[in-house]
Amino acid sequence: MRVFDASLLHVSSCALAICLLLASVCQAQNAPAEQKPVDQTVVPPTKPPEPAPLPTPAMTGPLQQLPPASFDAGPFGKIAVNGLLTGMGMWQGNHVSGDNPTQAALSNGQVFLQKSDGWFQFYLQAGAYNIPELGVPFLSTEKAISDLYGPVPVAFLKLQAGKNTSFQIGALPTLIGAESTFTFQNMNIQRGLLWNQENAVNRGIQVNQTLGKFTASLSWNDGYYSNRYSWMSGALSYATGPHSLTFEAMGNLGQTAFQTLATPVQNNGSMYVAIYTYTKGKWIIQPYYQHGSVPTNQKIGIVRGASTNGGAILLSHAFAHGFSLAGRWEYIASSGTAAEQAVNLLYGPGSSGTSFTATPTFQRAGFFIRGDLSWVHVFNITPGDAFGRTGTNQNQPRAMAEIGFIFGNNIVEKKP
Repeated sequence: MRVFDASLLHVSSCALAICLLLASVCQAQNAPAEQKPVDQTVVPPTKPPEPAPLPTPAMTGPLQQLPPASFDAGPFGKIAVNGLLTGMGMWQGNHVSGDNPTQAALSNGQVFLQKSDGWFQFYLQAGAYNIPELGVPFLSTEKAISDLYGPVPVAFLKLQAGKNTSFQIGALPTLIGAESTFTFQNMNIQRGLLWNQENAVNRGIQVNQTLGKFTASLSWNDGYYSNRYSWMSGALSYATGPHSLTFEAMGNLGQTAFQTLATPVQNNGSMYVAIYTYTKGKWIIQPYYQHGSVPTNQKIGIVRGASTNGGAILLSHAFAHGFSLAGRWEYIASSGTAAEQAVNLLYGPGSSGTSFTATPTFQRAGFFIRGDLSWVHVFNITPGDAFGRTGTNQNQPRAMAEIGFIFGNNIVEKKP
């Protein structure tokens, strides 16, 4: 019995110890976990992306377009608005008879309205403009509007048929050439000798297609603003990284004797252009080649046809604090002779010319100021068709300045 009692006592003691141990473990497991402080950091709302400038009107640089102001137009949705107000002054040597050595004019007083999203889009450009050109007499702003493209030079409807396909109809910018029409769109204030061979605005219909790195456009139009719809023009571009290569062609499938300031004799010809563009960092480098031809057609007064071949290099480099410097060199030559009564495409049949232009520019936000220093030299001229009061001088220097304001979202009060 004592042995039994001792064993029982020993077992009871062990059981009691185990129970106490389990109780302490359970109490430890059931103890409330330490509460972490609530994170009261306020997550700021995601900042909306910065507004970007629209691709129309195209601006090569160094001038930079501003993002547009916009307003709700009801059933039309959001309408984007940009504007431009610029003036220019010019001095030139060896001016032709009827021109002046100094000139001043409003170079741009234009408004751009557009709807750039959805399947139905449009673009409207209206106002005053001047298009100064190297090697030709100065034309006043009033004359430029009345004798060229009117107070609404560019206006078209655009149907976005798919992600990569669109159709345009109206008064369209030309597909041809490296330089655009209006001063603010280009590296230099004045248009060059090669640009003066090309058309600027044509009326018609155009289809655009993008496929990977290729972009193609094809247009049926009135060529040099002739209101005779017999022209076909097209462009094919390939872009990869900072490089792009573009081939352009246009030609008149008919003939017309109709001529105005906007519709020169080149309206009866054809043209081919090849452009290489390198854009990276602060540099834009753009060499291009141009070939134009006007065939013989005695029925419309072209006794002997002629052609032109030209090349140019456009350069632009941006510096710090809004400063930049652009330059242009070009050379163009025409065929034919006066003896065979070849059509005059430059400064007399068989003439040629070269030009140099330098354009320093400063831009801060919507304000800019820039200047052109240019020199044109021509060869094998027909007396009376070159520079000076008698048309026999072969050189023309010019100095030009342009100052102005670009408007966009800088005219809208910013929300706090």
